Amino acid sequence: MLVNEGIKKTYKFLGSTELAVALFLAISLLAIPGTFLEKREIYSSPPFLTLLGFLGLNLILCTVRRLKTLSTPVLILHGGVLLTLIGCFVTSFGFVATVNVYEGGVVDQVYRWDRERDLPLGMELTVKRINREYYPIPVKVGVLTGKEKTGLFTLKTGESFELNKYRIKVDALEFPSEKLKLSVYDQGRFIGSFDTSGVNNLPADFPHEFKLVAFQNPSLKRLWVDLMLSNGSGRIAEGTAEVNNPFQCEGLYFYNTQVDRDPNGAAFAGIQIVRDPGRPYVFAGFAVMGAGAVLSFIRRFPRKGPWR
Repeated sequence: MLVNEGIKKTYKFLGSTELAVALFLAISLLAIPGTFLEKREIYSSPPFLTLLGFLGLNLILCTVRRLKTLSTPVLILHGGVLLTLIGCFVTSFGFVATVNVYEGGVVDQVYRWDRERDLPLGMELTVKRINREYYPIPVKVGVLTGKEKTGLFTLKTGESFELNKYRIKVDALEFPSEKLKLSVYDQGRFIGSFDTSGVNNLPADFPHEFKLVAFQNPSLKRLWVDLMLSNGSGRIAEGTAEVNNPFQCEGLYFYNTQVDRDPNGAAFAGIQIVRDPGRPYVFAGFAVMGAGAVLSFIRRFPRKGPWR
């Protein structure tokens, strides 16, 4: 008899609202360092996972105890919360890793923050190209005919100017080389290109040269990197990665977190690799909770009978 009473009390306590509040408080306190100090390992630590497990058990027992009195929307909400908790638990089996890769370089090891050391990625990661797109840049273009200065034009990249029978389009200003690229048209027909480093494929009898006289500091519009994954047997996949638009392959998310240059001027990209197996469960849980919340909101409106 005493054993049955003890089981009933334990069952009641594990499914109680008081325990739920205490668990929420403990989880919140434990998550503070993980949020503000960016210590992701906290979320996969045994204490945190234990608290999540007890919260899930509490919700299940609470639901079972009140099954006959809970409305359908509330049951759906409980199901969504459970699905989210399952996703959080499964996420603990993932990882976050980072690596810096030079443009054109290849790496096969990354720094795993959960293990605090370099570990094999399981494939080769190549940063094929670092791409930058700028907003139109105001430039001043000087024109030389022979050695004589014959014109000075102020315009923005992407615009063009007329020069006798030719139309000169300012295509782009590249950095850090500060090389201005132009396209030349003769009565609407493309005849060649020119850049201010001296490289051109214009006809030999084209009479003009161009110089970059001045420009305003550019404003970056977009930054992204072209990635390639490969192994011993060849290429696995290719794609692009940005800060908020990762390249996805084989359950891994590749984010471009930074672009910089080393003291010698060589460009490199910072890549963050994330494996998050619980992601689909968390998103599904949010969707289920959203459906439950909408149904609960609808139920609050009184139903009116037909007008008589």
